[in-house]
Amino acid sequence: MSDGVEVEKVTIIGSGPAGWTAAIYAARANLGPVVYEGQPKRIGALNEIPGGQLMFTTEVENYPGFPEGIGGPEMMMQFRAQAKRFDVRIVTRDIARVDFSSRPFQLWDNTDELIRSHAVIVATGARANWLGLENEQRLAQSGGGVSACAICDGALPLFRDKELAVVGGGDSAIEEALYLTKFASRVYVIHRRDQLRASKVMQQRAFDNERIEIVWDSIPLDVLGQDHIEAVRLKNVKTGEQRDLPVGGLFMAIGHTPTTQFVAGQLDLDEKGYVKLTDTERTTTSVEGVFAAGDVADETYRQAVTAAGMGCKAAIDAERWLAALGIE
Repeated sequence: MSDGVEVEKVTIIGSGPAGWTAAIYAARANLGPVVYEGQPKRIGALNEIPGGQLMFTTEVENYPGFPEGIGGPEMMMQFRAQAKRFDVRIVTRDIARVDFSSRPFQLWDNTDELIRSHAVIVATGARANWLGLENEQRLAQSGGGVSACAICDGALPLFRDKELAVVGGGDSAIEEALYLTKFASRVYVIHRRDQLRASKVMQQRAFDNERIEIVWDSIPLDVLGQDHIEAVRLKNVKTGEQRDLPVGGLFMAIGHTPTTQFVAGQLDLDEKGYVKLTDTERTTTSVEGVFAAGDVADETYRQAVTAAGMGCKAAIDAERWLAALGIE
């Protein structure tokens, strides 16, 4: 290029299971990928660190290959180390904005440095929505019994045979509550309204399950406990009454926010902000040469193993697309 900026073959944005898997596959295909892994930041009362949602998961027991389980942060460090083994270049910055209207694509990081790339893989994930309570976040990061994924964590010994609580009222909240009844002695669903937002079928399943109790018209004011959650302080939104609900675990099911603000207006997104894929069998987006993998394009599963699988697909899709253009 006339301005001296080298054109990358593949630029990967994100450092969760999808991003690192894409990097490993792209590197082994001799594409010389560069990964923008992001940098630590604080969003409101919450901390965000590179590595995705697994950085908030103390124990991962459902990822194949780790029979004794593994800590989420440790797993992400192993993914990262494997990528470095194949000489993947890693930049600890965020991508702040992009221009996909012409090729090669243009990206700018948070220092306003320009990156040009023939292909881009977006793997920035989706952040779980939290209440924003200080003790909630502290216990989530320390493994103190607060989580945003019942399927990920609910089977851990930490939660077995205990009374647990789920915050939310939609299908996801009811699905998580039903899942937790396999392990918990009782599951409270805390909902701020006097009726659930979940589908009628899901509501009926909850009402029919003797281990589930709906706590109506209530919002959490605080999460109590020093090393481990002991109770949730609730406020009734109609009466103003406050009470402490003793629980051994708390699960947030109030939605996720995909990290797609930097590609808004550049890629087609759905009404919730997830990247739309043009082919459900592939990772292609509305812009040829831009691919999406992991939770940024997957509202349904949101698992490490499915994200890694999509990262693999994105790297292969990118490799084949580049080959078709004669870029080896």
